[in-house]
Amino acid sequence: MLIRYKKNYEKLAMGLLSFMPSEKDLKKLQNTIKLYEADGSWQLFLYKEDEDIIGAIGIKIDGNVAELHHLSINPSFRGQGKGKKMLNELSRQLGSIKEIKPNEYTIEFFEKCDQSKELCEDHIDPISD
Repeated sequence: MLIRYKKNYEKLAMGLLSFMPSEKDLKKLQNTIKLYEADGSWQLFLYKEDEDIIGAIGIKIDGNVAELHHLSINPSFRGQGKGKKMLNELSRQLGSIKEIKPNEYTIEFFEKCDQSKELCEDHIDPISD
């Protein structure tokens, strides 16, 4: 399940986002977290499975488009379809947003999901593992 980022999840969110190549620098990572905290058009969600938070997904909303800026999964859970599940759930949660598009850091994963036809742009049930 996706939950909205809150300040008390800061260290956990920073840890997850640090797996992204674009967020390796500590100053950059701190600025990214501040952006998600201060700007309402930037939204960060954490992916919780059972009792563990295992992923983070961040977007910037501009009108009816959400640009996917961050998608990170704990390495222990990679290759299990968790990223696709996060995209599916994000798509359902955004409701009125008509399109989710990637940026240069998320395009490779986004295209992989689209090629496998597992991204549910029409809000169908999530893919099961």
